[in-house]
Amino acid sequence: MFDFKVTENAGEVDIVLKGRLDATVAPQLHEELSKLEGGDIKKVTFDVKELEYIASAGLRVIVFTKQKLGADTQIIMKDVNKDVMQVLEMTGCNNFVTIL
Repeated sequence: MFDFKVTENAGEVDIVLKGRLDATVAPQLHEELSKLEGGDIKKVTFDVKELEYIASAGLRVIVFTKQKLGADTQIIMKDVNKDVMQVLEMTGCNNFVTIL
């Protein structure tokens, strides 16, 4: 099961991810985050405390978010568990995402 909540306030977006972010649910998140493109977003924070698993499709959504929002947009992942951290490190995503 996967669930997410997106909240936007004054150029900052908070996204809470819960469950398993895999290829079957990544398109839902992608569609929602596509709505942010063109906005004046300076920071996107993914709260992944309750994220159990992230597949390559989920990582693509995060990469897409960074690409579409621009180089000046800060991408943060907070409360990253060791399983998700391993995937971030193996794929190099930890090089452009700030881990808190």
